[in-house]
Amino acid sequence: METTRFTERIRSVAQAVEKFVEHNLIEKEQRDENLKKLALAFEALLQKRTSDFDIDTTAVRVALKTHKHFKGDLPAYQSQLAAGMDVRAQLDEPIVLQPGQRALIPTGISVSIPAGYEIQARPRSGWAIRDGITLLNSPGTIDADYRGEIKIVLINHGQAPVEINDQERIAQLVLTTVSRMQFEHVDQLDETNRGGGGFGSTGRA
Repeated sequence: METTRFTERIRSVAQAVEKFVEHNLIEKEQRDENLKKLALAFEALLQKRTSDFDIDTTAVRVALKTHKHFKGDLPAYQSQLAAGMDVRAQLDEPIVLQPGQRALIPTGISVSIPAGYEIQARPRSGWAIRDGITLLNSPGTIDADYRGEIKIVLINHGQAPVEINDQERIAQLVLTTVSRMQFEHVDQLDETNRGGGGFGSTGRA
């Protein structure tokens, strides 16, 4: 009798252990499957955001502040390997630039550039060839210690009036490194074959 009861107890314990193992294996498989789905979803999201140029682990972080009159889209790259971000005009009403006329166009943004860098404002090539619109101080330099609103000096070198509209992409902003220099006053410079020749001294052909 005792042997039978002992055997039944062993069998009950074995069944309990078997159910416990089976249950936990199912839970583990479910957890593994859920983790796998989560990883795939995260990878898809990462690829999508990277393709939209929202994530770049090599990018230099630049703090940007918008002003009250800012609206629309922040500066953004228009292609995967573009050097500059297009920045937009922030205008209450259109501005018409007559041939030879210049205007200071607000962008509604200020930035905090890390030491050792500058942002250069450069013309948009398509606008330049099509309408003769360019930047008067090209490239315009935005220093790392400047905290005011970025404004773009546009000039019309074309032969016809050009209308500048709100939210129009007016320039491209390029982040570049800066090497500071220190002058050393000397009595004599080193000699070169060119010497003091300049302004066409090397010819055209």
